[in-house]
Amino acid sequence: MKYGIPLFLVFAPLLSFCQNNNAPSSYDPHDIKITGYLQTQFQQAQSSGISSFSGGDFAENSDNRFIIRRGRLKIDRVDKYSSIVFQLDATQNGINLMDAFIQLQQPDHNELRLTAGLFNRPFGYSIVYSSGYRDFPERARIFQTLMPRERDIGAMLSYQPLKFLNADLAIVNGSGLYARDYDSKKDIIGNLSFKFDSLADRKLQIGFGASFYKGSVRNDTESYYSGNAAGFTKNTSPDYQGANFKRNYFGGNLQLQYNNPFGATTLKAEYVAGTQPGVAASDNITGPVASQSFTVQPATDLYLRDFSGYYIWFSQQIAETRFNLLAAYDVYDPNTKVTEEQIGLAANTTAGDIKFRTLGYGLTYRVNPRVKLTAYNERVINSSTQLQNYMDDIRDDVFTLRLQYRW
Repeated sequence: MKYGIPLFLVFAPLLSFCQNNNAPSSYDPHDIKITGYLQTQFQQAQSSGISSFSGGDFAENSDNRFIIRRGRLKIDRVDKYSSIVFQLDATQNGINLMDAFIQLQQPDHNELRLTAGLFNRPFGYSIVYSSGYRDFPERARIFQTLMPRERDIGAMLSYQPLKFLNADLAIVNGSGLYARDYDSKKDIIGNLSFKFDSLADRKLQIGFGASFYKGSVRNDTESYYSGNAAGFTKNTSPDYQGANFKRNYFGGNLQLQYNNPFGATTLKAEYVAGTQPGVAASDNITGPVASQSFTVQPATDLYLRDFSGYYIWFSQQIAETRFNLLAAYDVYDPNTKVTEEQIGLAANTTAGDIKFRTLGYGLTYRVNPRVKLTAYNERVINSSTQLQNYMDDIRDDVFTLRLQYRW
């Protein structure tokens, strides 16, 4: 028993390495099982009322807060032919449905599985990677922009012919977690992933994959804006009202973990690029969310932007202790066709075209196998532009101190 906790600490990163949120707690047949986690935290922002991707915007007159970031309660059941997952999220904002899906499988052909309901969109790595296992407090800005709240409603076919290979193909509404579909079009998501857990005498684990998202967004006006090197060109015709414009992404991801005498070293990275329909920033729409995916029919003209972004996550266990050092860097450029100096001068550019970079660093301490304490600071840097409020870097850094209990 005296080796129980050290062994857990050594292999905990490996357990989280393969944690998939689109699954019950275990595929071994069982009656109703309840699992979940609670994340309570204190945050200090650099300024009051900032727009933030670190758990949501701060109130107008507040630069610090206590919040329940996530309070998940997951119920699942598995039998020979099927499984069901139902998950709620309870915070100070109320109770929301997070997951509600049924999975069907043939016992003699369990490499094939059908999922139907509300589930994580199977794009890339970090979207389906559970927040209860992730060391970093939040997903990268690019994923919170492209796929806010991660989930959607639809159906998914998964195929795992080999232990190290998995393929997913899903058809979804495209309007996200909280909204009914607002048009007749559906979006297609595809993901192919590889995982090798026992390389180099079981010291090395490698995962990698590629994904695509093929969808569209309905335009509700007679005009839309197309991007180019000079800014945006306005296009007007009665035919554009009710037209659907492309929402297409492609991405690749890589995960490495090496268990060495200094402790487990983990590196994870993901890159995404494509075309994202958004709107112009305005008094009611802040720059960082002007390119965010819609959950309701957009009321104003669409702005079609070519974007790119990525994140790099690095963690280092300190020897075989309960401490883990964290470092992260992510970039989201919502408009790759204009340079930073052009924003505000190029035609029709707004704060919705500003590039953001985030440098994060911190430390986790595993009190025991269920309790984890995280201290993490995010240095958020926006590009300098010719826009009045964005000529210099705005003061929107955030420090988070989080306590998590998982069962």
